[in-house]
Amino acid sequence: MDALAAFLAKSDGIGRAVALLLLTMSISAWVVIVWKAMVLHRARRDIGRSVPAFWDAATLEDGRARLASLDREGVLLPLVDAALQRPTGSTLETRAHLDSQLTRRLRDALHHGVGQLQFGQVLLASVGSTAPFVGLFGTVWGIYHALLAIGDGGNYTLEKVSGPVGESLVMTAAGLAVAIPAVLAYNIYGQWVAASSAELEGFAHDLREMMLDDAPGARRPAPAPD
Repeated sequence: MDALAAFLAKSDGIGRAVALLLLTMSISAWVVIVWKAMVLHRARRDIGRSVPAFWDAATLEDGRARLASLDREGVLLPLVDAALQRPTGSTLETRAHLDSQLTRRLRDALHHGVGQLQFGQVLLASVGSTAPFVGLFGTVWGIYHALLAIGDGGNYTLEKVSGPVGESLVMTAAGLAVAIPAVLAYNIYGQWVAASSAELEGFAHDLREMMLDDAPGARRPAPAPD
């Protein structure tokens, strides 16, 4: 902390702007890390409880009511609503066969749910990939000004050089300190999102098959042999 304070005291506007940028990136990353940890933990837990509860229901209405009370992140309920939707009117959507309509609606609802779970991943990836370079730029800028100041003083002793250079290297360490938590969180949360996405895809597939089985004549007939 003393080295960082000394660097900021001797730095110019650009050096302080780099330090402020790293601080902003760190705060943003940690806010997303904590928030996504709660959201993904809750979503994974709710998916694990909601899917068995839905299939254990006697009717679709009962299953939907169970999801409404268990699916706090709203990633499963839109799939059921999409399956229950009955478009009316003469549109391109209604002209398609029922299985095509179901596929499109469930796909859109699935993409929306996965997008909710992935929200914030871009920020973590951006911070993790750019923070070390921001810190390195601060180090280079600090060393440059330190050497200019030493040159103006005409004193090139090791003691005069090592102090300012060491203080400038703190910015590289700060950049790594910002990037490492963001990278770790991005990798961990990516695995959690992938696991949840697989569960949602499986639920959407099973839901589609059930809706087609319950609709007489909904499935397309097999092509006649030549």
